[in-house]
Amino acid sequence: MGRRLCAWQNRLALDVLIAVFFVLLDTAATLVGASWWPAHPSTLAWAMLAVQGLADASLVFRRRAPILVIAILGGFTLVISLLISPGGLITPENAGNIWAPYGTVLAAYGPFHYRRDRRAAFAAVGLLTLIVARVWVPSASVITIGVLRTAVGPLLALYFTARHEVLQALRDRAERAEQERYLLAEQARAEERARLAGEMHDIVTHRVSLMVLQAGALGITAKDEATRQAAEELRAAGCQALDELRDLVGILRTEPDRDQTPSTSGLPALIAESTAAGTAVELAEDGDPALASPVVGRTAYRVVREALTNARKHAPGANVLVHIGYRESQVRVIVSNAPATRSAGSELSGTGSGFGLAGLRQRIELMHGTLRAGPTPSGGFRLEAVLPAYVPTAEPAEQTERAGQPAPTVRSA
Repeated sequence: MGRRLCAWQNRLALDVLIAVFFVLLDTAATLVGASWWPAHPSTLAWAMLAVQGLADASLVFRRRAPILVIAILGGFTLVISLLISPGGLITPENAGNIWAPYGTVLAAYGPFHYRRDRRAAFAAVGLLTLIVARVWVPSASVITIGVLRTAVGPLLALYFTARHEVLQALRDRAERAEQERYLLAEQARAEERARLAGEMHDIVTHRVSLMVLQAGALGITAKDEATRQAAEELRAAGCQALDELRDLVGILRTEPDRDQTPSTSGLPALIAESTAAGTAVELAEDGDPALASPVVGRTAYRVVREALTNARKHAPGANVLVHIGYRESQVRVIVSNAPATRSAGSELSGTGSGFGLAGLRQRIELMHGTLRAGPTPSGGFRLEAVLPAYVPTAEPAEQTERAGQPAPTVRSA
């Protein structure tokens, strides 16, 4: 909301500056005789000069009401033209000049760039062209310059619109190529899993089958009961190993399940669990969580979970602050804890593989993010992860449908 308000204020300030520029430009051009200004200005001429400034000031609304701006500037041009001829109330010093303000150039740009209805834009600019060119008093030079003046804006608008559409098409094509590359990588991984599963099944099954057959033969040919019993137990263990191997190969040959790690929406529950376990945790979020793609949200959840686990192990009793900032280009996760209020238990602090942060750093670096962790000057610990807001991934169709959106095969994460 704040970003959109700031952008709107910047656009409004730019429009005001542009309107002021054209007010000054047309006033100066009129006074030096480049427009309709008479050699001996009357009160009516000074009044129309002020009206011309107000008409140029309407350019402030060129984004929201471009047709209205054309109507205002076209109406002023028509009135000043009629006052000159056939009214005869104002006599220009240079009768062959264009009497329309230069603001009509920018006014003709608006309907083609800010409106989708091209028929209305052509109609409005066409009528403005007839007024600026003073077709009721035919003059080759006036008509030529008038048409050129009103044609510049639409041509520029059509160029910028076509350029924007081409750039958007290129971005869409690049995104589709990235999605296709991800799908090809997924397919290659699945094929490699199936190949490895088949090889493991062939090699291990062959050896274990030999062991089972030899154990069975030994059970038959053994002369004492103890040997026969040991051989039977060995044969039964081999058969069980073959069954387990078959089940494991079946799992490897199936498509891997989707990552079931909760996203940032599961952080409140994670915080509640830590609080119930005796670790006081405060969660602060700013920005829109929707800016984070699903894989980024799950990674942020992992970062917070790992940080809270380490805080419980190594800083028991310490208060923990979790801050997550969502921006259009990145997601920043900061988890900091105060110094421990009591000594950490050796049994709890010694648990774990010791590779939690290393695994997180590897995952985050694969996403082109950064992870920094280390002690703070106050004796606590701080973990900070900066993740890109967008990372492509595949999402299940049913998950997309539950969100109320159409279910594409692959979507941008």
